Amino acid sequence: MIKAITRRTNIQYDVTIFQTPKYREYKGYKQVYRTHIHADSHENCLEETFSTFNVTDRIPSNYEGRFISTGDIILIDEGRRGQHYYQLKPGGWQSVNRIHIR
Repeated sequence: MIKAITRRTNIQYDVTIFQTPKYREYKGYKQVYRTHIHADSHENCLEETFSTFNVTDRIPSNYEGRFISTGDIILIDEGRRGQHYYQLKPGGWQSVNRIHIR
């Protein structure tokens, strides 16, 4: 009972995907898509975003970017709680500074 009360429920995260015009570039990130993802943590949100945009049948019809791959950046905007940027590296998602977007 206590576990059910204290358990964090799914939160709706505001997610923005940034990609470079060409694969494997390190500059020139542009916003390619913005959506809302329901998850219980940032890690879960990143996994859900990755699986949504890397499975052909799950990709939204108005998405014009490519599959999420190494080097792409995801912004999780929590309003007053702050903005969190994550970049996909060969070892998984890593938190990065906003400066990478410029």
